[in-house]
Amino acid sequence: MTNPTSKKIKANRLSRYVSKINHLPLFSRSFLLTKLFCSQVKFANTAGVKLQEVNNKKVLLSLANKKRVQNHIGGIHAVAAALLAESATGLILGLNLPDSRLPLLKSMSLNYYQRMQGDLTATALLTDEQITQIQQQEKGDLIIAVELTDESGQAPIVAEMHWAWINKKISKKPKIS
Repeated sequence: MTNPTSKKIKANRLSRYVSKINHLPLFSRSFLLTKLFCSQVKFANTAGVKLQEVNNKKVLLSLANKKRVQNHIGGIHAVAAALLAESATGLILGLNLPDSRLPLLKSMSLNYYQRMQGDLTATALLTDEQITQIQQQEKGDLIIAVELTDESGQAPIVAEMHWAWINKKISKKPKIS
């Protein structure tokens, strides 16, 4: 039986792909979600971002502390951590944004409070109210918080990304008579 108070989420192309992958066996989901995302976000592939859990309300990504993303003291570089935060918030926005809209990152705020230890995870969440705003407003903006946690279980970075969206421009090609 369907819950009459639950809101119907409008599916877009990305969310349909994610839904299909999420119905596959658990062992293959992370691999396929990562392949899907990194086929579009090449720098996330270069850095080694992995998608662990993805749905329209929660996105969980991880980044291993490997040489290619390390800073001079052996931790994950600040810019790699920012990429992880941006990827998590951009993905959760993209899952809820109608196909006719274009997401744009307006600004990012990252506060580094302590040295990162080991691998890093990023968790971005949206409320039902935020999802409704994203789906109903043709043009809008939203600050999406993201929790970054390292292997110690601490949150060495507090981050939020200010995203906007606009209608995609439909190219009008001149008619040739």
